[in-house]
Amino acid sequence: MTTTQVPTTVRGKKVAPPERPARRHRREGAAWVFLSPWVLGACVLTLLPMAVSLYLSFTDYDLFNAPSWVGLRNYTQMFTEDPRYWRSVVTTLTYVVIAVPLQLGLALLVALALKNMKRGRAFYRSAFYAPSLLGASMSIALVWRAIFNDGGTVDHLLGTGGWVNRPGWALLAVALLTVWQFGAPMVIFLAGLQQIPGELYEAAEVDGASAWRRFLSITVPMLSPVIFFNLVLQTIQAFQVFTPAFAVSAGKGGPADSTLFYTLYLYDRGFVASHMGYASAMAWVLLLAIGAVTAILFRTSRSWVFYASEGDR
Repeated sequence: MTTTQVPTTVRGKKVAPPERPARRHRREGAAWVFLSPWVLGACVLTLLPMAVSLYLSFTDYDLFNAPSWVGLRNYTQMFTEDPRYWRSVVTTLTYVVIAVPLQLGLALLVALALKNMKRGRAFYRSAFYAPSLLGASMSIALVWRAIFNDGGTVDHLLGTGGWVNRPGWALLAVALLTVWQFGAPMVIFLAGLQQIPGELYEAAEVDGASAWRRFLSITVPMLSPVIFFNLVLQTIQAFQVFTPAFAVSAGKGGPADSTLFYTLYLYDRGFVASHMGYASAMAWVLLLAIGAVTAILFRTSRSWVFYASEGDR
């Protein structure tokens, strides 16, 4: 004899009967089947290597012999005995402070220009986005090195000599390569600008607000969530820059360690000097530093990011 579950009625509304446990388990099983490739990839390619790296950061490991436990020696050596480590920290922080604001400023400027463009906007949007697809490649970085090298394009135009061979200019050459890759944040800015109601600009224009005042009072507040998103994303990427620095300095961080980025020094310690335990400790310090900077950005965003749905800053 079979029983049929009849929907109950609560205050005149039909309520569906509770789902049977067997059916719920089947649905959960199907969900895990579809999620299994991602879960397997996350465990094997991310979580397991992170756990191994954390263990190696407390060992002396040279890639050829079994790791030996040394406790916190790698961390104490990093902070107290390695001046090149601190030079790499200063170089990376300087690069982030220079490259990220310039990149976001240029991306916003181009997005504002494309917003009001009537014809050819799709073409220019694709053209400006292309460097973001190509800029991370080693071939483009080598071309960039040739442009800023002695006898290169910049030397012929400005007569300043090769930037990549001058300690005061090499870092700027690498930063300009990052600024040139402004396509991704530009597209995001353009999408955000198109969501700002045109009525706000019309009302401000009727009140006699200048273009600069409309930008400061309407565009920036309404676009602040997008600015914050791009700021966090580009800051995290800037801390992890490697390919441009490796290509421009030929993997040495020169001249005079002026392009010794954190990731480049990490690569040098791990794969050139075979101090993999030390490199693992550097990697975990970088992870914690990026997490701290991101947390600070989120904390300070409460004072300047405006969400229209909340009606406050």
